[in-house]
Amino acid sequence: MTIKSIYTDGSCNGNPGRGGWAAIICYQDGQIHEMGGGDPSTTNNRMEMQGAIAALEFFKKSGQIEPIILHTDSEYLIKGITQWIHGWKNKDWKTASGKPVLNQDLWQKLDGLNSSVIKWQHVRGHSGDRYNERCDAIAKAYAFGNKVKLQEYQPKSHSPIERLQCSGNSDHKLSDLNMDINLNASSESIDSLPREVRVNQLRNLIETLQIADEISTKGYLITSSELADLMDVNASAVTSRGDNWVWRNWIVSRVRREGNQILWQLERVDLVSEEAAES
Repeated sequence: MTIKSIYTDGSCNGNPGRGGWAAIICYQDGQIHEMGGGDPSTTNNRMEMQGAIAALEFFKKSGQIEPIILHTDSEYLIKGITQWIHGWKNKDWKTASGKPVLNQDLWQKLDGLNSSVIKWQHVRGHSGDRYNERCDAIAKAYAFGNKVKLQEYQPKSHSPIERLQCSGNSDHKLSDLNMDINLNASSESIDSLPREVRVNQLRNLIETLQIADEISTKGYLITSSELADLMDVNASAVTSRGDNWVWRNWIVSRVRREGNQILWQLERVDLVSEEAAES
């Protein structure tokens, strides 16, 4: 099965201190494969790099030649592998000031695994990106010495959530759509995470809901891609649902098309119900 994209992250409890890394392999069919590990004494940057190394080793073993995008929230990692590394190699792994490059061992591994089919993409951390948040949770769990139940790729099996995202079927009933499809892991996996990690995930969820509420209150119209980002789903999962459906506390309605963009409106379910009762 073709790999579509990769997400990686690293974390360190102390920096230096106990650390953890994570990687998520996203397949074309919507399934994922999660990886993670820890180190008793390390730094945050080394864990960021280790996550990318593990992911690229996995990618190399797959034998795939189609391009992929590797997402990371580490500017150190992206700038290092796409910019700084060329100068380091020309200077025999020395910095501009003549000092040895930090983490040279890992940079050399990354350099050997990097290729023209890999596009490095920066993603802003804690911005609600589904797989970045999941990587962050896995890495932090390992950094705190906790075990995590990782999801493995199963070619002939799809979870109900993945089937909903990937089917492109618009024949779902409205009641079936009144659910949160932004689930990052099984309940067992979430329960195994440290409390502070779960609280952080809840904080990010509340921020997303507050954004949705502001969009609804002020009557803003948003595009399909913007709505997909808000809900943390593929854009096709938005457009395939029809003209009116429910997401969490909002009725989502298709308003009009502008050029090649479809514009959507959010209305609070409780407010719509109150207006209907008054009329």
